[in-house]
Amino acid sequence: MNLPRFPLLSDEEMTQLLARAKKGDVEARERLVNCNLRLVFNLVQRFANRGYEIEDLFQIGTIGLIKAIDKFDTTYNVKFSTYAVPMIVGEIRRFLRDDNPVKVSRSLKETAYKVSKCRDTLSKQLGREPKISEIAEMLDIGIEEIVAALEAVQTPTSIHETLYQDDGDPIYILDQLTKDTAEEPAWFDNLALKEVLNKLPAKEKEVLLLRFFQDKTQTEVAEAIGLSQVQVSRIERQALRKIKNLLSQEPNIS
Repeated sequence: MNLPRFPLLSDEEMTQLLARAKKGDVEARERLVNCNLRLVFNLVQRFANRGYEIEDLFQIGTIGLIKAIDKFDTTYNVKFSTYAVPMIVGEIRRFLRDDNPVKVSRSLKETAYKVSKCRDTLSKQLGREPKISEIAEMLDIGIEEIVAALEAVQTPTSIHETLYQDDGDPIYILDQLTKDTAEEPAWFDNLALKEVLNKLPAKEKEVLLLRFFQDKTQTEVAEAIGLSQVQVSRIERQALRKIKNLLSQEPNIS
């Protein structure tokens, strides 16, 4: 690809342009886009050989860049690139995911529908969120069958659990935790996730490390730690919920 040549922006220039773009300055917004196209191109290289033209993925990544510019707030106390990288990667990953939807069997869909209706009924009766065991008893089906059905129809899936969300698009775990080179921004440290991860119980921390830092499937994690895939799925979802709750208690994301 022949990218137009635009000079790199200093931190001060970036801050000024972002402030102007926030106020509706179209020229500032356009300059921000042009001067960050190289960042988009570098990230797009990670998705080569996926069956898509690089130019097409570049266009999708540029959409993520524009979203990052529009949603960025200087009060985040992080560099723009730290915020933009996961937004760009996330946009590309969502495109790849949505363009290749996973087919779910009718039986799983029916089970998930019954579970949803049962949950609503029990919530009204009990005045609280029902336990899976209570739903299983009411429907007379196994707990593992319920978990498998919910996992199959969940959108986004468990590896796309929301990690952080401001007033704009959410950032998902999968968007952030793939790291091909040591040169990529250390966004994990910058978003205080390392500290949050250390607050989790040992088993939950182990599952997340295996799943998202070593790119193992739930089945592979289950074999590694001696649990069932369903148990790993449950631990993973519990851990991600805790991360979201802990992050929401942080004063900022720096």
